[in-house]
Amino acid sequence: MADGLQTVKNWILDRHPERDDIASDLDLIENRLIDSLSFVEFVFLLEQESGTSIQMETLEVESIRTLGAIEQHFFHAPAQAPVEVQA
Repeated sequence: MADGLQTVKNWILDRHPERDDIASDLDLIENRLIDSLSFVEFVFLLEQESGTSIQMETLEVESIRTLGAIEQHFFHAPAQAPVEVQA
């Protein structure tokens, strides 16, 4: 898990002390781990940790619904170009 994603996970866990962990496929919105009161703070944290500018009007809920989706959309390392082997 990327350090930034771990920080996001810890931020959520700090707000929900009843939880020990969050599965990567758990719906954060449906389970009210991210609610409307904390949403702006959450997006700001996500911007800081991922280094990605997030436009609220274009943010797709599916990209933040689970930790797995957050990792895929904001912490996914770019694919490296294949290395050509010279014969």
